[in-house]
Amino acid sequence: MGYVLSISLSGYFVFFAVSAVTAAIALLGLGIVTGSAGMIALCQLTFAAVGAWVVSLLNVMEAPGGFIVWLVAGGIAAGAAGILVGLPALRLRGVNLAVVTLGFAAAADVTLQQIQFPGSKDGIPVERPDAFSDDRQFFFFSVIVLVVCALGVFWLQRSRWGASWKSVAFSERGTAAVGQSVRTAKLTAFAVSAALGGVSGGLLAGQVQLPFPSSFTPIQSLALYVLAVMSGTQLIDMAVFGGIMWVLVPELLKRFGIPQDWGFVIFGALGVQALTSGTNLGEEIRNAWWKRRGRVAPRSGTTAPVEAAPASAGPGARGLDDRGGTHDGGSSPAAAPSPSSPLAAGTAGSGRPAHGLALAVDHLTVQFGALKALDDVNVEVPAGTVMGLIGPNGAGKSTFVDAISGFLPQATGTMSLGGTPLKGLSPTHRARLGLRRTFQQDRVPPSLTVGAYVRFVARRHVSDAELADVLGFFGCPSAGTRLSTADIGTRRLIEVAANVAAKPSVLVLDEPAAGLSHEEHVALGERLRTLPSTYGMSVVLIEHDLDLVRAVCSQLTVLDFGKVLASGPQDEVLANPAVIKAYMGETEML
Repeated sequence: MGYVLSISLSGYFVFFAVSAVTAAIALLGLGIVTGSAGMIALCQLTFAAVGAWVVSLLNVMEAPGGFIVWLVAGGIAAGAAGILVGLPALRLRGVNLAVVTLGFAAAADVTLQQIQFPGSKDGIPVERPDAFSDDRQFFFFSVIVLVVCALGVFWLQRSRWGASWKSVAFSERGTAAVGQSVRTAKLTAFAVSAALGGVSGGLLAGQVQLPFPSSFTPIQSLALYVLAVMSGTQLIDMAVFGGIMWVLVPELLKRFGIPQDWGFVIFGALGVQALTSGTNLGEEIRNAWWKRRGRVAPRSGTTAPVEAAPASAGPGARGLDDRGGTHDGGSSPAAAPSPSSPLAAGTAGSGRPAHGLALAVDHLTVQFGALKALDDVNVEVPAGTVMGLIGPNGAGKSTFVDAISGFLPQATGTMSLGGTPLKGLSPTHRARLGLRRTFQQDRVPPSLTVGAYVRFVARRHVSDAELADVLGFFGCPSAGTRLSTADIGTRRLIEVAANVAAKPSVLVLDEPAAGLSHEEHVALGERLRTLPSTYGMSVVLIEHDLDLVRAVCSQLTVLDFGKVLASGPQDEVLANPAVIKAYMGETEML
């Protein structure tokens, strides 16, 4: 296609076609950092300037390897700059991050105005590859580069990096809780995005051969960001569409005798429309195209792969939904992995002690100012058991979970997982050691498929058989189902299933039955009760539904006003007068 265009277009339109290709590559990068990772970056053309500057410098130096090697070097240099610019993103979000990146673009623009590009003052043009020396041939070369970049983005979006970008955009706490470094997720997004920007700048240097700072101004970076939002460039085809818009709108304005700067106004208006309505121009065009073909268009936020459903999850399989009914597309909720299944067998040989304590918490205290949310709390979770942690609202249950999972570094006391001290370890490190948790709030990124999410959370290779087993055990939809289509109750089940697939030694479930009907509570209880024997893990269940607690937990610990009110076997704890008094008036606990 690129070759046909290169020989059929006039020289004037070939130049603009190359400009569209370079813009599309830059937009591919913005689609990663903005569309997938959810961060604001207003300096994409500054990264392009880095790539163009490196290409120009190597050209002046007559460095070996030629233009293709220089182009790669420019992308690497821009990626390194992206890491440096991305460091503030570890602490800044939203408008603050936008200010930092725009400030970087402004500072780089002033610097470029002073130093110019190597060879520009002496009129030394950038040498193109010998096989692509004229404009038409260089357009064909630029299309090849675009295809290579698009394939790279396609692969990365479906890798663990891609899943981490989507996860960190939805919830940083949820990302850290599954053992993925938030720092790594953000920096890799910035690095890959900037590298693509550098490649686009290097191509532009080869296109014009004498690049100037006027091609990389902050206002153009801002317009490119708005165009990315407007087009939904986390999708590869929409990045190409955005590249076409980048050159088409100014050209149309020029033909109508309107100043081309009005193109920024048009992009801005469309960007505002996209932000306020939740849809964008690219998505509308995509929907119209798919509707015309009689199919449903994928949502713009879903760039993860649609995995093939496991053979065991055929069209007749059914699972639970949050209305007490069933939904098609999942494995049977009654299905459970056999003792010889890959997932169950994997846990048996994990080296965890069959007896003793899976989790020990001693003298745990958490204080917020004058308020002691937890006061000298001692909790022991025996290996191979389901222990319930209950208490009235405000008793400190959520604070306890945050403290043991590493989200409250001010917590004092000692905590150990299977004898390994947890003091001072980050949430990511604790998750990697085998302490996993779920959340009361929805932390399941909707832009992934069920299978992609389970594999991301598991942090290991999960075979199709293992995936089918764990999804079938919890009655979840098939692996290819997009999480954006799942209701909140189903998403909670998927979150539990994904963490079970990670084979933790201790799994803390924070009200996993929220959003489920009473009947579904009972069904979930049957599954949770067998987790220790089936998957070889210990479970801490935090739940307000006493029926579920009674059905699942052999041991109970009761918190009240941040202190342990009672702890021990279920029957003894529930018969304790102090526990009965603490719950008096809460009819769901009677």
